[in-house]
Amino acid sequence: METKQNFAAYWRMNLTYVVILLSIWFLVSYVCGILLADVLSHIYIGGFRLGFWFANQGSEVIFVILIFVYVNLMNKLDKRFDVEEK
Repeated sequence: METKQNFAAYWRMNLTYVVILLSIWFLVSYVCGILLADVLSHIYIGGFRLGFWFANQGSEVIFVILIFVYVNLMNKLDKRFDVEEK
């Protein structure tokens, strides 16, 4: 039986995960891709400037990775609060 405390704790953890993951995505896409692009352009990876990579592909790649991380975290959270799909 779910209680209001369990429900509140579940959503608090869910929102914590969302805020942390979106903060990471913001840092990668906005800070690294826009604000630090010139600084990162002095570093080369695979023949491409790192600032160019972050601005063009980095935010998308990190976003897809963060989706998988979020799914994994939510599956664990669902099991912890016994609300997983059956």
